Amino acid sequence: MAKVLNRDLVDGAYYEAADFILFKDDCINFMKQIPENSIDMIFADPPYNLSNGGFSVHAGKRVSVNKGKWDESKGVEKDFSFHVQWLEECRRVLKPSGTIWVSGTYHSIYQCGYALQLLGYKILNDVAWYKPNASPNLSCRYFTASHETLIWARKEEKSKHTFNYEVMKDGDFSEDFMKKPNKQMRSVWSIGTPRPEEKTFGKHPTQKSLKLLERIVLAASNKGDVILDPFTGSSTAGIATAKHGRKFIGIDMEKEYLDLSIKRYNELKGVNR
Repeated sequence: MAKVLNRDLVDGAYYEAADFILFKDDCINFMKQIPENSIDMIFADPPYNLSNGGFSVHAGKRVSVNKGKWDESKGVEKDFSFHVQWLEECRRVLKPSGTIWVSGTYHSIYQCGYALQLLGYKILNDVAWYKPNASPNLSCRYFTASHETLIWARKEEKSKHTFNYEVMKDGDFSEDFMKKPNKQMRSVWSIGTPRPEEKTFGKHPTQKSLKLLERIVLAASNKGDVILDPFTGSSTAGIATAKHGRKFIGIDMEKEYLDLSIKRYNELKGVNR
């Protein structure tokens, strides 16, 4: 049984530690087994549905944008239906005061935002994650895409959510040239893409920066809280969660990325396996 929730959850964890548990499953099916009102915060990085046979630039080289079958669009209506389904399960498992962060680009984030509103979430902020080291546009026919959008929403319209205002205002975010010391945290964050050391054991094609996830975890949760990532990938959210004294549940269907997650967690804990 999962210890992360300090109560019965489900059997069959792919990996389990006191503060970090992974499940290999479809997130919609799996979340149906999680007790309602049991999760403090969710970070979700769903498929952006941009794997369309195109090309981009990475490290100065021309590379395919195709991430895998899981990232292929099934059409606007089916893509939207999928977002409604997983967000509906997220809302059920969140505590009344719980919040969710959804990451995306223009390929997906507007559908997610509309789904959030349809389901009764209260949108709190949209945050622009500006990437100062973003890859150039290969075709030279569009503006260079240099940001992703994060929507932060609360489960209930009138409940009180966690926001660690002083931590965000007075913390050390010196790597972000847009954050002025001892001033309010604004909704545009300048944070680079994942550093080489974050890819020591391999990388996920849509891997997020650890600095980004640390900021989210510190802003919207407290020590001991349970954080869920339904599309965990290489579990950057889980690493940030474990690093800062929270508890993590990650779900993914790909064994390769769950194994990568375990290696990253063991490195954080100083375990050689």
